[in-house]
Amino acid sequence: MRGRFRIFRKSKQSGTPGEYSAYPSLEPEVLASGDISTRISDNEKRLQEAFGYSSDLVIRKIKFGAYSDLEILVVHIDGLVDDQMVTQGILRPIGVFSDWPPLDEPSPVKIYSQLKSRLIAKDELSEVGRMEDLLKEICFGNSAIMVDGHNLALIADVKGWRQRNIESPTTEPTIRGAKEGFVETTRTNTSILRRHIRDPRLRIEERTIGAIGRTTISIVYIAGVAGDDVVQEVRDRVDRISIDSIQESGQLEEYIEDAPLSPFPTILRTERVDRVVGALLEGRIAILTEGTPFALIVPCNLFMFLSAPDDYFERSPIGSLLRMLRLFLFFIALLLPSFFVVAVTFHQEMIPTNLAVSIAAQREGVPFPALAEALIMDLAYEVLREGTVRVPMVFGPAVSILGVLFLGQIAVQAGLVSPFMVIIVSITAIASLASPIFSMGISVRMLRFIFLVLGGTLGLYGLIWGLAALLIHLAALRSFGVPYAEPLLPLIPTGLADSVVRVPWWSRLKRPPLVAGRNQTRQTAGQKPEPPPSDDDSGSKGGNLK
Repeated sequence: MRGRFRIFRKSKQSGTPGEYSAYPSLEPEVLASGDISTRISDNEKRLQEAFGYSSDLVIRKIKFGAYSDLEILVVHIDGLVDDQMVTQGILRPIGVFSDWPPLDEPSPVKIYSQLKSRLIAKDELSEVGRMEDLLKEICFGNSAIMVDGHNLALIADVKGWRQRNIESPTTEPTIRGAKEGFVETTRTNTSILRRHIRDPRLRIEERTIGAIGRTTISIVYIAGVAGDDVVQEVRDRVDRISIDSIQESGQLEEYIEDAPLSPFPTILRTERVDRVVGALLEGRIAILTEGTPFALIVPCNLFMFLSAPDDYFERSPIGSLLRMLRLFLFFIALLLPSFFVVAVTFHQEMIPTNLAVSIAAQREGVPFPALAEALIMDLAYEVLREGTVRVPMVFGPAVSILGVLFLGQIAVQAGLVSPFMVIIVSITAIASLASPIFSMGISVRMLRFIFLVLGGTLGLYGLIWGLAALLIHLAALRSFGVPYAEPLLPLIPTGLADSVVRVPWWSRLKRPPLVAGRNQTRQTAGQKPEPPPSDDDSGSKGGNLK
């Protein structure tokens, strides 16, 4: 195989982009290793070889005025820098400075120090002495300035790539609340969080993951509110990742989650800013990834996946009702098809007589058992859902109409399924869409098939055994050391304020005890609103409302 195929690489000896050789050249890491040379011509050649003579690499040589022999090299990548900042903060100051009278005993060191003190803001300048560090800074969108005869390079922070405007979240719509979502730029996302939490205790720790991609990861928490042991656990799990690149937070999620084989997600992902802010105030930790608008929240529990921002922004009775309804729909989406199959196949005595006769009449011409009938309809619905997600937008309405006809009228007329099964699958599909978090909806869809098979083969006993196994699994599940089913498993009375129901804001005095750190107090007591006193009350200073 080695003799039949030849790999052509760019020749190191030629130094030109048009010549190739059958002999492998040194990798960019080797070509650009070591200290920065005092000769900018050597540095220019090493940079061009490291980037493979890419067309977006901008290298500008500037003659330094009165010092005709002295050159300054400005290097950056086109599209990653702000052109106006480069012109106003680097090129123009160099041009003005070069017109000055010659210095006494000019030297590259003096010129370098002058540039360091005059170029843009001092806090936006840094310096490097290694070529690999120089390459890293250029790839991050910074500009490098090198003086001929000096072995250090100035790094100017002039990042300015284009980004998407801040828009409303598309995957988590809400009726009431902020219409503000994250974007793909980490620095923009951290600034949004700073606007919502104006406190110096908000900590943002950055990590760089990926030997090639060098993706920026930001760990965000509030000092004193988040638990120190949880923060350290997040640091350890992120730091041990060794990969070439992280392109989305879903990749990062698989590396740091507690139970990778569990059907339930143990890390909450969201693109809503208000959900992240609320989690930070509870003592949780957010992880932001460069290149994706989805933030990760750890630790989390099961009830966080069943809660929506509307629960917190509406009045507590309405929010509690919506949450209980959502929990009921969770069980409907999980168990309704399997329970129907169990009742029709094994336990017809559980069905009222008139309804049982109607179901039997509808299934008279169906050639399949109830289990196969339910599996066919569920699989057809999943195919329709996945197809409508991937289909081009212009064909979406046509595919939806075709799917409705197939799942409803045509399937019934052909005798493949009964009309009652169509009703069951439709209710199940609508209930599965009630989950505010998409990842939890996927888990319910996957578990529904397991319960369907258990119920169709073992009857009611199979359902009971499946539910028992599910409860045991939930009780053993952890999210960064915190029980996944808390505050029910284990039972924590103070944590029930935000679980099945949502109590009023003025009664939530404490943060979640298993999550929060040293600062457990959320607010002061005695803030329950009361009507003004009437005139009949002794010592009252209030009057009647007119």
